[in-house]
Amino acid sequence: MLVLRISKVITVAAVALYASLVAFGNITDYGSNFAFVQHVLAMDTVFPDAGTTYRAIDNEIAHHVAYILIIAAELATAVACWVGAARLYRARKASAGSFNRQKSWAIAGLTFGFLVWQVGFMSIGGEWFGMWMSETWNGLESAFRVFILIMSVLIYVALPDGEID
Repeated sequence: MLVLRISKVITVAAVALYASLVAFGNITDYGSNFAFVQHVLAMDTVFPDAGTTYRAIDNEIAHHVAYILIIAAELATAVACWVGAARLYRARKASAGSFNRQKSWAIAGLTFGFLVWQVGFMSIGGEWFGMWMSETWNGLESAFRVFILIMSVLIYVALPDGEID
C-alpha cells in the first residue's frame, strides 16, 4: 500500500526533524544546554551521601568534549534519518524488494538515535552519572519519551513492505 510507505517516510522525516531541532538548539544555545551536561557529569546535584560520586567528571574540557560528542551524535541521527527518508520517498512506488532495500539509512539513523537517547542519556547520564537523583538536572523522562518514540518508528519502518496493490 502506497499510503503505508508514505507513512514510513513521514515518520522517519519527523524523527530527522526532531534530531535536527535538538542539535540546532544545542548549538545555538550552547551555554544553557552545556550547563545541563556539566551538572550531570559533575554529579553536583545528586544525593549528598551517594556512594557513586567517585564517577564524577569535574573537568571543563571533558564536559565540552562530551557535549560536542552529544551534538555530533544528534546531527548524525538527523542526517542519516533525512537521507533515509529521502531514499524511501524516492523508492515509494518501486517494488517491495527495492523499497525494503532502501530502508538501510533510515534504520541506521533510527538505531543511532535510539543509542543517543537510551544509551547516552538514560544509561550513561541516568545511571552511571546518577542523573535520576537530581531534581534540577534530570532529563530522564524526556529521554525516555524520545527513545520510545524512536524505537516505535524503528520497529514500524523495519517491518517488511509488500507489493503495492
